[in-house]
Order: sequence, then C-alpha cells, then structure tokens
Amino acid sequence: MPTPRHLDAIEHFFATKRLAMVGLSRDPKHFSTVLFRELLRRGYDVIPVNPRTPEIDGHRTYLRVQDIQPPVDTALLMTPAAATDAAVADCAQAGVRQIWLYSAGSGGAVTESALAFCRDYNIEVVPGECPFMFLPQNGMHAVHGWINKLIGRYPKHAA
Repeated sequence: MPTPRHLDAIEHFFATKRLAMVGLSRDPKHFSTVLFRELLRRGYDVIPVNPRTPEIDGHRTYLRVQDIQPPVDTALLMTPAAATDAAVADCAQAGVRQIWLYSAGSGGAVTESALAFCRDYNIEVVPGECPFMFLPQNGMHAVHGWINKLIGRYPKHAA
C-alpha cells in the first residue's frame, strides 16, 4: 500500500468517540456487528449506516453518512471493496476528515482508488487494519497484534 499505516492515525481515530460505521451487517453474528457492540460497550457513539435496514440492534440506521445529524467527523468502513469508493465519496461530501478502511488479511474495504481519493481530499486514513487489535484489553486480538509486531507489520508512530 502506498499510504503509510501510522499509529498516530489509529490513536487519533480512537480518540474520537462519535463515528459512523458504514457497511454494518444485519447478521447478529457477523464480525462488523460484534465490533459495533464492542465499541458501544466501550462508550463510543457509533452511528450505523446500512441502506438495507431501518435499524440494527435497536439503533436507527442511515442510508448515507451525509444523512447523519449532527454530522460525524470520523467513519469506519466495513464495506466490501466494490462499495468502498462510493462510501468514501459519501464520507467526503459529509465532511468526514478521518476514515478507517477495515481489512483483515485479504479483501475488505481497502482499494487503491479509495486511498488516492483520501490523499487528494486530505482525509486521514487508516488503511487495512482490524480495530479490535488496537483496543485495550482486547483478548485474543492481542495475539494478532503481537504477531504483527513480530513480523514487522504493526503500525508505528510517524517519524
């Protein structure tokens, strides 16, 4: 990826307590729903964006990030790659200044065109990490972080 993964952007993302979660699944066992619940449990105000359902877990969903009022500055994209570019453009039109493009291994929300768009529009981006790995007291996800540190793939603070 041409965009560096800096721990600074990850820490900045988690410092923001109100965010949109785009591509949140209706499936209660889906990874995105598990992450949604965990962020809520940790005190985050997570606003779901899913045009296919009016609510998830009792939380109103929005068709687009632009529809959220008051607006959000931060968005976590759990979209498939095919939906990422449209979601990033929607975020930019809504005034979002930071986007996390979720990815676990292969696939996920990361696309070269989304990264280029974020660079062109000066949107801070976290490309292709699992948010669970960076949450304190994250159980088994700590192992994932430890492995990434061992193989040199764990993000570092910007120089």
